[in-house]
Amino acid sequence: MTRLVPALRNIALGAAALLAVAAAPSPAHAKPEPKAPPEFVALRDVDPTIIQEMRYITPHNFVGEPVDGYRKPMCILTAPTAKALHKAQRALLRKGYSLKVYDCYRPQRAVDHFVRWAKDLGDERMKAEFYPHVDKSRLFADGYIAEKSGHSRGSTVDLTVVRLPALPTRPYVPGERLRPCFGPRSERFPDNSVDMGTGFDCFDPLAHTDDPRIKGKQRANRDLLRSALARQGFSNLPEEWWHFTHKPELFPDTYFDFPVSPRSLRGK
Repeated sequence: MTRLVPALRNIALGAAALLAVAAAPSPAHAKPEPKAPPEFVALRDVDPTIIQEMRYITPHNFVGEPVDGYRKPMCILTAPTAKALHKAQRALLRKGYSLKVYDCYRPQRAVDHFVRWAKDLGDERMKAEFYPHVDKSRLFADGYIAEKSGHSRGSTVDLTVVRLPALPTRPYVPGERLRPCFGPRSERFPDNSVDMGTGFDCFDPLAHTDDPRIKGKQRANRDLLRSALARQGFSNLPEEWWHFTHKPELFPDTYFDFPVSPRSLRGK
């Protein structure tokens, strides 16, 4: 009888495992990923000349790792926003410049990733570059991180200007020595854009578009970007020289969560 006990136990465990497998949802019944409304487009389909350097699919951002929801390095926007960027690009190309986008539509799951990161006060791996002078516990109070982002509505874009011909930006190497985003251009992480006075996503007052310490060529470069976009209906966020929203927004009250991927676009 004692020899039968292990055998019976094994049979019971096997049956329990089969029941667990049977109870688990099959891939066919998994919740499908949300799709973008038909009003969303890939920027590259509207204007392939605009340079794309999508930061949040890489580890070179203030979180220090690829961000949730970014499946492909592509810019997705509402069609009117993409068309307005195309018009701004045509004007800049005639002057020898090109737009370069860092971020476009941003899924809500990416925003949630930012919020979780901001609450983890022990994770400061990218502090030396992106927020050297800001206590991480102040990111919500100071407005650098929020639970909702206009990017999730599809009409907001983070971008800069590049002088043509554009040289490639060297890849970021995880673990490399970080340098403050507000330092002199020669001391910041190299970027092929014109000198805007700070790097992208710099959590510092120097990144405020009209900070009085920004003068000379840096001021002219910020004004070039702002004026080119303002002519096409874009409004700048005063705290971030790179942040612009096209008005009127198609979805002013809707925060989408479809992934950044060609599969999210209908008919793709």
